[in-house]
This record gives sequence, structure tokens and C-alpha cells, in this order.
Amino acid sequence: MPHTPITHTLKASTLAAIAATTGLAALGAAPAHADHHKQRSAQAPDIVATAMSTGVHNTLVAAVKAAGLVETLQSPGPFTVFAPTDTGFAKLPAGTVPTLLKPENKGTLTNVLTYHAVAGKVTAGDLVRLINQHGGSYTIKTIAGGTLEARLSGDAVIITDAKGRASAVTKTDVMTSNGVIHVTDGVFLPA
Repeated sequence: MPHTPITHTLKASTLAAIAATTGLAALGAAPAHADHHKQRSAQAPDIVATAMSTGVHNTLVAAVKAAGLVETLQSPGPFTVFAPTDTGFAKLPAGTVPTLLKPENKGTLTNVLTYHAVAGKVTAGDLVRLINQHGGSYTIKTIAGGTLEARLSGDAVIITDAKGRASAVTKTDVMTSNGVIHVTDGVFLPA
């Protein structure tokens, strides 16, 4: 990926976020149909509260708790998170989620979750602009240290993970008190 000022800023923000959060950050969740969460005031819920309120991110909430990342996701951030729904988790091979939730797999689970998070606040408009500025595809550096590839397919943003799995962003710009959430229809898997 070419090193642009935005890339350097995102990398610097990533390092700052990792240092500020003892090396851990994770994805959050957002309601797929609750536009009232777009509030920008201090009264807006944080990433964890938003995830807990949706009814469609129960697996995500369980994973964040199992990884011990609740406090991190309640910190000021800001974070950009790509939040898979329960349906997205259900697309994983049978047994994957129960295996990840086991205490002995906490490190792997943390890596998967932080692969869904980016330091700083990147709105859908920002992401589309970056995709267009970089010839139709943009490489996103995650807090886990891996990369995701973002591109447009019609009006939809498609994110491809290190395993080559593509997931659509189904809801954008759910604002929380500590960042922005984009809901996805799949789980990203790191290399």
C-alpha cells in the first residue's frame, strides 16, 4: 500500500490507540435498524452499550466479554468498528464460535475482534473517498495489525479479509460516544 499522509495518520493513530488501551481494542456493534443511535452528543451510548441494545449482536457481545475487551470498548477511543451481526457469525464454519469463546482461545479471539477495529473515526463518506482516491480499492490497517481491503460494488462497501472472504457493510455511520460503527454481514478472519 502506498504511504500517504492518511496512511501515516491511521498508523500513528493505531499505535496511539494500542498504547492507550494496553494493546487491546476490539470491534463493537450497532443496531441494524436503530437510527436514533446516530446522536453525536455525550448522551450517545458507547460501543458496548450500543451492541448490547441491538438484539442482533448477541454473539459479538459474548465474544467481547470472553476476550475481556468490554472496558477497552468503553474507553474514549475513538474507534471505527466493523460489527458483524449474529447472522454474520452464523456463516462461520460449524463449531467456530464455541471454540473461540473457550478461555484457552482468548488470544485468538482477541486477534479476531481487533481485526474488526481501526483507530480513529472513519465515516462511510471518508471510506468511500479513500476508495475512490486509491483507484477503486483501499487497504485498511486494523488495530490487530492486519489489513482489510475495501472496495465499492454499486453503492455498497465490500470488505475483503486476509482469507479472501468478502462481507458487505449493511449499515453505516452508527455514531457512538466513542466512535463510529459500520455493521457487516460477515466476520473478518485474519491471516
